[in-house]
Amino acid sequence: MSLDDRAALVTGASRGIGRAVALALAARGAAVAVNYRSRKEEAASVVREIEETGGRAVALHADVGDPAAARGLVEDATGALGGLHILVNNAGITRNGLIWDVPGDAWLDVMRVNLGGAYHCTAAVARHFMGQRDGAIVNISSVMGLGGWIGQSNYAASKGALNAFTRSTAIELARFGVRVNAVAAGIVPTELVGDVLAKDGGRGIRRQVPLRTFATPEDVASVVAFLAGPESSYVTGEVVRVDGGLAAQLGMGRP
Repeated sequence: MSLDDRAALVTGASRGIGRAVALALAARGAAVAVNYRSRKEEAASVVREIEETGGRAVALHADVGDPAAARGLVEDATGALGGLHILVNNAGITRNGLIWDVPGDAWLDVMRVNLGGAYHCTAAVARHFMGQRDGAIVNISSVMGLGGWIGQSNYAASKGALNAFTRSTAIELARFGVRVNAVAAGIVPTELVGDVLAKDGGRGIRRQVPLRTFATPEDVASVVAFLAGPESSYVTGEVVRVDGGLAAQLGMGRP
């Protein structure tokens, strides 16, 4: 699967799933803009890793929850890479906790980044993708957006909204040759879910996954690369689960 002569912007790409996505797209030939908000050195490390294997990459700072910053990020990525064909909306945060315990503004913080970041970046690339009648957008969602779980009220809501956003934008942009899909990741042991796995190292949760193992960032990245590439040219408006069968069962127990 080749992405030669394609340029991609991956938000929140300094670590975790975003980092794996940036590396996967670069390995397939894409030039990659590695977005970060606060982890400058880690983003620079991703760029170096891509360049050491003969690829092309640039690190770009922006808080995608800010609409002006998101527009600037898209402009900078397009200018630095000489074009743009792929957008991966990966930036995300968590503020986990029971609804009666978490601060009142926790939901807004999560929505601003998890949904707002995807909304702002998609809006910023839309005219460019529409004009060239070519573009692929992949939103990084979660199985938490497909069902409820303890302590996840604001995060689950943000990912459920992202799934609905994916379907609506896919319909709006389809006639311009632009595809929009999402990947609903299962439990991926990254820093983002560290508190969820802290109780027993995740053993109790892992036993509830039908495949009896957690996903790796690379598992998710390979599906993102597929949805961003030509092999999925007739796929749009989909939320693809990469969860080891987690969302296929009737329920999962407490964390």
